[in-house]
Amino acid sequence: MAFEAWFTLAIIALIIVALISNRIGMDVAMLGGLVVLMAAGVVPVGKAIEGFASQAVLMIGGLYVVAAGMRETGAIEIAANRLLGRPASATEAKIRLLGPVALLSGFMNNTPIVAMCIPLVRNWSRRLEISPSTLYMPLSFAAILGGRLTMIGTASNLVVIGLFTQYMTQDHPWIVEMGISTPPEWVLFFGVGAIGLPCVVLGIIFIILTSRFLLPNRMPADSTPLDARTYQVEMIVQSDAPIAGSTIEHAGLRQLPGLFLSQIDRGGVIMPAVGPEEVLEAGDRLGFVGVLESVMDLRRIRGLEPATDQTTKLSGSTGSRTLVEVVVSANSPLVGHTVRGSRFRTRYNAAIIAVHRQGEKMEGKIGDIRLRIGDTLLLDTHVGFLESHRDDPDFYLISKVDESRPIRHDRAMISIGILALMVGLLIGGSHINIPPLLAVWISAMLMVFSRSVSGTVARASINLQVLVSIGAAIGLGAALEQSGAASSIVGWLIGGATEMQLHPTVMLLILFVIANALSQLITPYAASVLMFPIVMQAAELLGINPLAYVFTLMIAGCNFSTPIGYQTNLMVYGPGGYHFLDYAKLGIPLTILVAVICLIVAPAVFPY
Repeated sequence: MAFEAWFTLAIIALIIVALISNRIGMDVAMLGGLVVLMAAGVVPVGKAIEGFASQAVLMIGGLYVVAAGMRETGAIEIAANRLLGRPASATEAKIRLLGPVALLSGFMNNTPIVAMCIPLVRNWSRRLEISPSTLYMPLSFAAILGGRLTMIGTASNLVVIGLFTQYMTQDHPWIVEMGISTPPEWVLFFGVGAIGLPCVVLGIIFIILTSRFLLPNRMPADSTPLDARTYQVEMIVQSDAPIAGSTIEHAGLRQLPGLFLSQIDRGGVIMPAVGPEEVLEAGDRLGFVGVLESVMDLRRIRGLEPATDQTTKLSGSTGSRTLVEVVVSANSPLVGHTVRGSRFRTRYNAAIIAVHRQGEKMEGKIGDIRLRIGDTLLLDTHVGFLESHRDDPDFYLISKVDESRPIRHDRAMISIGILALMVGLLIGGSHINIPPLLAVWISAMLMVFSRSVSGTVARASINLQVLVSIGAAIGLGAALEQSGAASSIVGWLIGGATEMQLHPTVMLLILFVIANALSQLITPYAASVLMFPIVMQAAELLGINPLAYVFTLMIAGCNFSTPIGYQTNLMVYGPGGYHFLDYAKLGIPLTILVAVICLIVAPAVFPY
């Protein structure tokens, strides 16, 4: 190999060491390595930065906006409750989640699926009080496995099929001598699924059974701290609420951590300590005692609103609203007044929706509570409240509650319709000349224009760390190709194997291992491009039908062992709090299982 190839491999080795040490962020490590390679002239600047404008990076950016629209309208909770239900344990959550994710990934790009499921997994983790790191990686792995069900499951599948059909149209004497013809379209579309379906079924079973032992709890379960402030809050069931007519258990009001339904006020009749089978009615005033996170969860339930008409009288748009915590000071004119008689909305353009009093349980309705010095009030107000009252002597302390914007329930069905449009365009958009990238950004812009998500929130939802990491990873893959490192290594390994005249199944294993290892370092579709001519050359030298090798090449692109090889792994890397080597603990055994399945199934379905 040339000096450039050795230098590139050394830089990539240093990047991996830096990531394993967990002392430097993934985006900084990968971008830093790419900058060094550009500065050394190993890869041209234009070639190195192509990844940042690649379809994968731009699509993921748009998908973050679509996911934000689904989150801001509460559509994720609606879809999750109807399609996936309410799991009672981590194992049940995996059973409910992984199968549908894998199936959907076979017919559309798995990146939007993972993007949509990340907030769902976060909510499940909070409700089940489990570490989210036990679910995020299985989510990504199920999506990767599902991409091997059809030709359109992943970009690398399409690349391989395109190269194969092009190869079959060219003049290759060995193809003619063996009487091999191009398979029918249905074989090209579902052929990979003949191997992929057993991989999906057995792989998901393996993940469910072993992930509890192989995955560490990197992120602590979001349980209720012992010293957490508990608020008293009153909510009213609206006349059009979907939960009206449901039991308390079915409405999900018993599954919020750190929250207790203390009473129901039904037409002036107080019902204390109600059971889970009590049926909710429109107009019920529900009294809760709970921590801030669970109070925020109550606001996300469609048809459940704070039991005060003051929130509807606040000035400013709904999109500019947020929650703020304030502590009543000794100089505050609020001291001694009831919440209802304090004229709080008139004074501050804010509405009190919950009250916390340290070490004391307050009886009665929120409006009848007489405020004292040191009471903590949870306010529904506008985003400018913090700046306007930062030095206000009426309050000791003011702090904004993150991600507390009101849910736009009235636009939930609009955002679900936009998502359905995106899925339809991703599946069939090629027939009307709409590529996947355009389909995603059409949907993203529709989310903004329909006011399902504001422009400010849409911008903030795009995770630049993930996009930079993926763009840099693509650039590093280009450096491996440009320097000749990838082709030299692969050619040396395959050359030695063919000279030994190995059995076709042994060669199949070697091809799988090399393609999989290469996919961990560069993108799967780049690895497919590099490996395809070698796969066909191996089939020619052994004088066999290449279909088993071609479809195994698609399966070998499964990237389980590192976070840098596939975008969905990168997407869950941060939210799961994972370390670099965590992927190998579950990913390597899963890769071995997939390899064994390929060695058994591929020759049986596509004989040599």
